[in-house]
Amino acid sequence: MKRIAFALLLFFFLPPLIAQDQTFAEWREQLRAEAFSLGISEETLLAIDDLEAPLDRVLELDDAQPEFIQTFTRYLSLRITPLQINRGQALLRQYAVLLEEVRQSYGVQPHYLVSFWAIESNYGRATGGFSVLQALATLAFDPRRADFFRTELLTALKIIDDGHIAVDNMSGSWAGAMGQLQFLPSVFARYGIDGDNDGKIDIWNSLPDIFHSAANFLSQSGWRGDERWGREVLLPSNFDFSLTGTRTRKPLQEWNELGIIQMNGSPIPVANMQASVILPAGAGGPAFLTYANFRATMVYNPSTFYALTVGHLADRYTGGAAIQRMPENEQAMSVADVQALQELLNAAGFDSGEPDGRVGSRTRAAVRAYQQNKELPMDGYASLKLLEALRNP
Repeated sequence: MKRIAFALLLFFFLPPLIAQDQTFAEWREQLRAEAFSLGISEETLLAIDDLEAPLDRVLELDDAQPEFIQTFTRYLSLRITPLQINRGQALLRQYAVLLEEVRQSYGVQPHYLVSFWAIESNYGRATGGFSVLQALATLAFDPRRADFFRTELLTALKIIDDGHIAVDNMSGSWAGAMGQLQFLPSVFARYGIDGDNDGKIDIWNSLPDIFHSAANFLSQSGWRGDERWGREVLLPSNFDFSLTGTRTRKPLQEWNELGIIQMNGSPIPVANMQASVILPAGAGGPAFLTYANFRATMVYNPSTFYALTVGHLADRYTGGAAIQRMPENEQAMSVADVQALQELLNAAGFDSGEPDGRVGSRTRAAVRAYQQNKELPMDGYASLKLLEALRNP
């Protein structure tokens, strides 16, 4: 109830700040007054007094635009290696009792929890070296998303004030994601669990707190303990690629009737489950039939690459095969390539929105429309081959 009351105070009583109209010192004093009005103690308010000018490195990282769009092949290869699989298997054995306790409480299977742990922080080894307060203050002072990050900063102060972590130990990423789970403060406040019953929620050091908190998040996001995340499948030669994507869900029986089979050629198991077909590398790459736990994973991180990687790594811990239809020589598009693709689609009458070099839902819809017009597989996949076809119609 205390967490809910604090959130309501944030919502109703904090006026928006116009960071660019203030010096940092003036902004800091206003933040201090707001924190005081929310009941933050004088001892914790001293942390605001210690905040320094915005960190240039945080702003650089926030502004950074990658030169190339990462492919699924590259994304996966950076996160799933024989070493990562072996270490995860060893940790599953080492913490089997604790992980089973968590499974009994929340219904999240141990190999999935360890996979999340691996992808989020490399099993706790890479949690970020930034002061969370300083990083959030930098982003809250920047006018672009000031309100969002100011709320996160005030929530972080409440976490310190409640005694969960000391100011100097609240470390995380440049964006304010904290500890071995990379929770933002608002996520910590909503889903954090004191798994070891010591009166604190410590997602930096306490594995009981880490696993209980992650499992609580997934459980409340719709995780189903008696189901897997999905599986790699084979699509029939006449498959309608317009049916792919997370927005299309069908019962397994319907996918079975449409000719989707397992990689060994046997029929897909038919249960009372809704599933989507995901093509992370287009029609020429692997196809996955994904279930409710895939969707729960995307609540944690809305990237399909992320959700597929978490699920596949969990499978590998338990002896699952490597993905069988990974594309060979998958070529990455540069941001400039994507922008050129968007401009050409718009010029050809397929609305992809303002060319920004990012492949979002509007660009994918435009690609599908173009593919339909040209009687191509409607996978919505932006590629160099597609760019070349638009350049040379």
